Amino acid sequence: MAGSEGNDLRGVRVGLADVRRLEDTVARLRAQDYRYGGGACWEAVEAQLPRAVELLNGTVRRAVFPRLCTAVADLYNLAGWTSFDEDRPTAALEAFARALRLAVEAGNHDLQANIRYRAGRLLLHYDAVDPALTEFARGREAARLASSKLAQSILSANQAWAHAKKGDVAAALTCLRRARTEFADAQGTEPSPWAAFFGPTDLSAMAGTVHAELAQVVDVRHGRDGIPALAGAIAGYGPDMARSRSLTAIWLATVHALEGDLDIALEVGRDAIEVAGALRSPRTRQRLRTLSAAARRYPRDARARQIVERVETVGHSGQ
Repeated sequence: MAGSEGNDLRGVRVGLADVRRLEDTVARLRAQDYRYGGGACWEAVEAQLPRAVELLNGTVRRAVFPRLCTAVADLYNLAGWTSFDEDRPTAALEAFARALRLAVEAGNHDLQANIRYRAGRLLLHYDAVDPALTEFARGREAARLASSKLAQSILSANQAWAHAKKGDVAAALTCLRRARTEFADAQGTEPSPWAAFFGPTDLSAMAGTVHAELAQVVDVRHGRDGIPALAGAIAGYGPDMARSRSLTAIWLATVHALEGDLDIALEVGRDAIEVAGALRSPRTRQRLRTLSAAARRYPRDARARQIVERVETVGHSGQ
């Protein structure tokens, strides 16, 4: 039983109001994560876990228990994501594993799909591409069982990115087309709170990311196809999605640097680096390495050297 993870609080009645408070807390903390980075709320998320787990040992009506399990699972899901953002991969994977067990107990396939997507993203960040693809495939199966086209779209887009990292152009573009179709099919349905972030702007960012990755590992010409999508996504992100905006701007600057358009790379990169430096997100600063590597292709160019120096300055300040 999931309740064995907390203290024995049998006899304490846990009702729908308790579950709603937990859901509201997760929503508030998730908003902080998107806006300021995992470091801004990681400790607060961790502090909520013991009490949330204790709720599972209370006296809960059968009709409420799946929703309670889902809420606690989503808190662990957020704990995993913020730990990932804080460059704590072991803690993140442990949190995702606990989240998955609770989502299974709740019978919530949609949340299972989201947890596997996030675990896959962690693996992809650390270049464990094949394990990431395994997580994404399992996530797609969970999304299919949930009949969630939005979850399927998220997983397909990330499969496209993983295939791009492997240099498999055909598989990457096939998955990206499928993601777009699934996203279109999902319109008009209410998204779950853990998947609500994935709107047209995020789909555009993912499309640009796939092309940018292919530009890095296959041919720089792929980057040209991603520039409009990346630029559109940057324009679409508001201050509540600062981390996503910075990550997308990093890709756009990288593509321009790969193309040798160093004036644009410097201009876009300046904004991306500034936002990355302000965020409490080591993951975002780590992503700047792609921009630095692209700029280092032009060691004699002052603009390229300026990009590298700015990245190094932010990297040192975040240590």
